[in-house]
Amino acid sequence: MSIRERLSGNEAAAIAMKQINPDVVAAFPITPSTEIPQYFSTFVSNGVVDTEFVAVESEHSAMSACVGAEAAGSRAMTATSANGLSYMWEMIYIASSMRLPIVMSLVNRAVSGPINIHNDHSDAMGVRDAGWVMLFSENNQEAYDNLVMAHRIAENEKVLLPLMVCQDGFITSHSIENIELIEDDKVKEFVGKYNPKHYLLNDKEKIAMGPLDLQPYLFEHKRQQAQAMANAKDVILEVSKDFEKMTGRKYGLFEEYKLEDAEIAIVCMNSTAGTTKYVVDELRNKGIKAGLLKIRVFRPFPAKEIAEALSGLKAIAVLDKSDSLNAVGGPLFTDVTSAMYVNKVIVPTVNYIYGIGGRDTKADDIEKVYMDLQKIAETGNVDNPYRYMGLRG
Repeated sequence: MSIRERLSGNEAAAIAMKQINPDVVAAFPITPSTEIPQYFSTFVSNGVVDTEFVAVESEHSAMSACVGAEAAGSRAMTATSANGLSYMWEMIYIASSMRLPIVMSLVNRAVSGPINIHNDHSDAMGVRDAGWVMLFSENNQEAYDNLVMAHRIAENEKVLLPLMVCQDGFITSHSIENIELIEDDKVKEFVGKYNPKHYLLNDKEKIAMGPLDLQPYLFEHKRQQAQAMANAKDVILEVSKDFEKMTGRKYGLFEEYKLEDAEIAIVCMNSTAGTTKYVVDELRNKGIKAGLLKIRVFRPFPAKEIAEALSGLKAIAVLDKSDSLNAVGGPLFTDVTSAMYVNKVIVPTVNYIYGIGGRDTKADDIEKVYMDLQKIAETGNVDNPYRYMGLRG
C-alpha cells in the first residue's frame, strides 16, 4: 500500500533521502533548494537516519565532501541550485571523472547575474556536458520517484557516474501537491546497499583517486566516461521497469502525450509539461491534433528514440528555459535538431526561449506556439526558427 501525502517538492526530496538513508550528506544553503538539507537535518537530529550530516562553508566544499565520502566507499548525497552549482563547478567535473555515483537534487534557478532567485534551467544547462546523468521532473511525484531510482542507476557497474535530479525552483519545490510515497522498507530494499568494488578505505586494495592523468591515458579515460553515459540509457530503462513493478508508475526516457496521431507537437522539460498537457487537451477538444514530448532523461540524450517519436509530425516547437547565447537557439533545441538530422528525420522545427528568470508561462502562451505550428504545418515555411515566448516589447 502506498502512503498518500501532501508535500512540496523539497519535502518530497528530503523524504526520499530519509528513506535511502545515505552514509553522508554534505550541503550548504541556497534558495530554492535550502529546504531539502534543512528538512533532512531534522531527520538526522531526531535519530531517524544514521547519516553523517556535514554542514560545510560553501557549495564547493559540499561537493568536495561528497567526492571524499564516495571515494572512501560511502554513499553520498547533496542538494543545490543556481550559483551554488556554479560554485561547485570544479568538483562537478571531478566527481564524474573519478566515476563517483553521487546523487544530487538540483532545484533549478536562474544563474546570476543580475541576481535572480526564480526558475529557469540555466544552472542545469551550464553543466550538461560535465558527465552527470540528468533526470528532469515534471512534478513533485516525479522528483521523489526519480530520487528513489537514482542510486540504482548511478551505482550500476556499467554506469558509475554521478546523477542529478532536476525540478523547477518554487514552481514545484515550494508548491504542495498530492503525492504517493513508498513504504520505507520497500525503498530500502529497492535501493539496496552500496557495495563499491574499489574505494580508498579498502585495506585489501591499494589505489589512488584523482591522480595526475596526462597524454598517455586521459583520452582513453574520457572515452570510458562517454561509454558509461551511453550504457546509462539501458540501465535507466531497466531500473524504471523494476520501479513500475513496485509502484505501478511507469517511466521511460521521455513521455509521449497524445503524440501517436499528432500533427504538431511541443518538446519541453520539467513543470512546463503540465501546462502544455492542459493546452493539448483544450486543442484536442477543438479538433486540433496537438501533442507533447516531455523529456525525462536529458543525459544521456536519447537521440535515436526522440527522432523516431517525432518523425510523423508536420511541425515541432522545442521550448528552452535557458538561452545558450550563441545566436542559434537553446541547448535542448540544439540536441533535438541534431538528433533529427543524424537520424534522417526532416520536420520543420522552431525554437522558443521562454521563462527566463521565472517569467510566467501561461496556457495562452503555449497555445500561441501551437497556433504558430499550425501555420508552419500548412505552409512548410519556418521563416525565423529562433524565437522568444513571453518576451515584452
